[in-house]
Amino acid sequence: MNSKIKLIYVTTGSSNEADSLATILIKENLIACANLLGKSKAIYRWGGKLIKENEVVLILKTTDKLVKKVLRRISDLHSYKCPAVIVLDVQDGNKEFFKWISSTADGAP
Repeated sequence: MNSKIKLIYVTTGSSNEADSLATILIKENLIACANLLGKSKAIYRWGGKLIKENEVVLILKTTDKLVKKVLRRISDLHSYKCPAVIVLDVQDGNKEFFKWISSTADGAP
């Protein structure tokens, strides 16, 4: 069952955007829950320039069968042209929590 659970790491430009994105994904039953980790500092190169800006990190919990739908919705809703979205496999953890994620994120609106 462990390989069915996925974490999706996403950065957003603001707390409002992170909250909105997480709320929509939960209402659409694409994720079981989201953690908004608060302000973080991003430093990167874009268009040949060094950029430093504040972001908010989201960690989303879902199942492998919903990952593609989640990625499409993030792409549709995200304000960034090239958002950081990384899918991580879960190796082990609380089996009851995994059952809850599987029963909550079902993809049916």
